[in-house]
Amino acid sequence: NSITNQFIDGAITNTGGKDDLAISGDGFFLVNDSVTGATYATRAGDFTLSGGYLTTQQGMRVQGYSDSGLTTLGDVMIDSTGAPNGSTAEVKSYSFGNDGKITVLLEDGTQFVRGQVLLQKFSSPQALVKEGNNLYSGLTAAGPLATPAAPNTGGTGKIIGRSLEMSNVDLAGQFADLITTQRAFQASARIITTSDEVL
Repeated sequence: NSITNQFIDGAITNTGGKDDLAISGDGFFLVNDSVTGATYATRAGDFTLSGGYLTTQQGMRVQGYSDSGLTTLGDVMIDSTGAPNGSTAEVKSYSFGNDGKITVLLEDGTQFVRGQVLLQKFSSPQALVKEGNNLYSGLTAAGPLATPAAPNTGGTGKIIGRSLEMSNVDLAGQFADLITTQRAFQASARIITTSDEVL
C-alpha cells in the first residue's frame, strides 16, 4: 500500500498566541519564499510577526490582501500603512477575524482593517507534494481555486484566531491497523513453519 496524506481536520486548541491561526474547514494557508519566489500551501498556522510581515517559523510570508483596501494580493503586513487620516502611530494591538481580516489598533486610538489572510482550496489535495516543515508544493496539479478566497467562502472554511490545529492522526485506528498487520504476519509465519515440518 502507498502512503497517503490525511487532510481531515485535526482538533483545534486555543493557545492564546496572538499570531496563531487555525483553519476549521478544507482550506490551506498560502506562504511565499521571498528568496526563491516559490509559493507553498500549509495547514500549520503557528505564525509570527517579523519585520512587519506575518511569517511562518521559517520566515516564509503569509499571502492575502496586502493593502487596507483589500484589492492587492501579496505579503500580509501588520503596520500603520493605509490608516485613516494618514496616521503613522505605532501599532498597539491587532487581531484576526474568522474572515481573515486583520484589524489594527494604533497608539493614537485609530482602528482600521489593514489586510486579510486568504485561503486556497484544492479539488485533489492528494496531488500536493510534501516539502517538509508542513509545507506542500505542486499546487497547480492539485486543482486550486482560480484565485485565493476569503475564509468562509468557496468552501475554504473559517479562520480561528489564537488557536492551532493539532495532529489529525487517529492513534487508536493506527494501533488497530498495526495489530491486525502483526497478527496476519504471525499467521503467515506459522503456515511457513508448519509447511517446513510437513516437508
